[in-house]
Amino acid sequence: MSVPGSSSPHDGTVTQRSFGQMADGEPVLLYTLTNGHGLRAEIMNYGGTMTRLLVPDRTGRLDDILLGYRTFAEYCAGPCYFGALIGRMGNRLAAGRFTLDGTPYQLATNNAPGGLPCHLHGGPGGFNRVLWQAEPLPGEAGLRLRYLSPAGEEGYPGNLDVTVTYRLTEADEMSIEYHATSDRATPVNLTQHNYYNLGGEAGGPVLDHLLTLHASRFTPVDAGLIPTGSLVEVADTPFDFTRPTRIGARIQADDPQLRHGGGYDHNWVIDRPGPGLAHAATAEDPGSGRRMEVWTEEPGVQFYSGNYIDGAQIGKTGRPYATHQGFCLETQHYPDAPNQPGFPSVILRPGAVYHTTTVHRFSAI
Repeated sequence: MSVPGSSSPHDGTVTQRSFGQMADGEPVLLYTLTNGHGLRAEIMNYGGTMTRLLVPDRTGRLDDILLGYRTFAEYCAGPCYFGALIGRMGNRLAAGRFTLDGTPYQLATNNAPGGLPCHLHGGPGGFNRVLWQAEPLPGEAGLRLRYLSPAGEEGYPGNLDVTVTYRLTEADEMSIEYHATSDRATPVNLTQHNYYNLGGEAGGPVLDHLLTLHASRFTPVDAGLIPTGSLVEVADTPFDFTRPTRIGARIQADDPQLRHGGGYDHNWVIDRPGPGLAHAATAEDPGSGRRMEVWTEEPGVQFYSGNYIDGAQIGKTGRPYATHQGFCLETQHYPDAPNQPGFPSVILRPGAVYHTTTVHRFSAI
């Protein structure tokens, strides 16, 4: 098997259309990326949000595999981060506090579903709520987004210059490349918050999807869904996905970690053989045959089983989404890393470059 991300993009196209406007009148644009095989992604410049991803099943039939809304207004009001870029710090930071080089910082806080107040996904005004500069990549199915996050935004130190590049390749891969620099030391942990349903976004709960996580440990959490700092073996627990396992096989098990999250909402520690892209996860839908492999340079992946989707979210077909109708695989550094000295560091310093890539490879079986 070829290395993910190694194929040269060609025969791809990018088109754009209006999708709404910001309160100040700035236009919101929707870009459609299509590769030579018809794989198609739609991405907004608002929040860097991927609104659709059309992938063929085993018969060649295309279907949209992303949960999301029909209108720009619904994305502005929606609480679920459907398809959005999240940062500066993806995931949770306890009470929104950390100390860096002896200086304490208090970030903006929001109430995380099922947890105590914390700093979640960059705060209430995080990267999912801003308008990014967008530039289609000539000659390929690619889009480059840029945002300059000013010092003090959501309480963070330093001006952070962020670039995120989406590509669809001729190997039927979706590649997401993150790049950032800062003029002052600051925590950075960027990721993307797609909710997948490989049977189609209107296909009901994903509990029969098969999931493999190439991770023999995970980071358990407290009642507020903040990591305790420990790394725990998954063997003989409901968190063992080292072999293909139904998402719903043990989701109702009598386990305190599952009670904390209302299901799976935890970070797994990827078993990586070395630097570079490592195979983090594979998800399969037996009904459609769609398969998604996730490869990443990150040390962790947050598996979220859509526990707080509650029927209030109306999907693109006009029908409400049920609990567990989508799942997330957010490649990242570990949550609350600035407060956990035993976790890999997320501190970006002046002169250094934050650079990481995640690749999703699609096929049908």
